[in-house]
Amino acid sequence: MTRAAWRTSSYSGGQGDCVEIATNLPHLVPVRDSKRAAGPVIGFGRGAWQAFLRDLG
Repeated sequence: MTRAAWRTSSYSGGQGDCVEIATNLPHLVPVRDSKRAAGPVIGFGRGAWQAFLRDLG
C-alpha cells in the first residue's frame, strides 16, 4: 500500500475519526481506519466498491 494516496470523505468534518480510501490504484480500493494508519487495510475490487456505494444511497 505504499503507492496508495489516502483521503478522507468530505463528510468527516475533519475530526480524524473516519474511514480513509485510496482511489489512485487501478483495480483496488483499499480502505483503512484513519486512527490506525499503520493498521490493517481491507481491499475491495472497483466493482464491489461501486456496488457498496450504490447500495448506501
